[in-house]
Amino acid sequence: MKGKAVALVSGGMDSCVTAAIARESHELCLLHVSYGQRTVTRELEAFQAISAFYHAQERLIVELGHFAQIGGSALTDERILVPAARREIGHAHSAGLSRQGEAVAPAQEIPITYVPFRNAQFLSVAVSWAEVLGATAVFIGAVAEDSSGYPDCRPQFYRAFEDLVRVGTRPETRIAIETPVLHMRKSEIVRRGIALGAPLHLTWSCYQCEDRACGECESCALRLRAFAEAGVPDPILYRHRRA
Repeated sequence: MKGKAVALVSGGMDSCVTAAIARESHELCLLHVSYGQRTVTRELEAFQAISAFYHAQERLIVELGHFAQIGGSALTDERILVPAARREIGHAHSAGLSRQGEAVAPAQEIPITYVPFRNAQFLSVAVSWAEVLGATAVFIGAVAEDSSGYPDCRPQFYRAFEDLVRVGTRPETRIAIETPVLHMRKSEIVRRGIALGAPLHLTWSCYQCEDRACGECESCALRLRAFAEAGVPDPILYRHRRA
């Protein structure tokens, strides 16, 4: 009998493939966090569809609305525009612009779409639930390639968090923090998802639109490039497709 694992599923491609990987060795318990992001409704819809696809018996949806109150990120702060992707994905990022047209410069080249310390709070919720469920692992679809600058997508962050889990839970609790796609290129994630039969057609990656993906933000650009490099068509609809 498979042991339980909590998989964080945003509704995006990376977390969907991560859940597919986790399913090979664990019984899936799927967790979604709504945090006041621009596409909160569409991401929740994607989560529900992915959960239904995998027939997940254990599901938890949590709202962390304080991120919108804190602001400071183009994903949660309406005063900051989501920047268009640079032509060279993976290099330094452009600053966002406020609705008044004022530049909002990211600190130390960290993208303006970074949500401060978000993944630590997501993992904290996941570990709390995992401890109650008796799960032995928490899976998160972090990718080091993502935006090349998010500090909470670095390998050392997850190693440090696993140490924190060990000292901050019951003595008998053993919960591993699993990041199976962390070192993959996006195109590798697409190929792995296809190989596992992951429902990539149900996923949503766009930072700013909920009807059709904008095709212009960095998340859309990374996704489109990934499918192009993998040699397969992206199954979702876009308003624009960057060359």
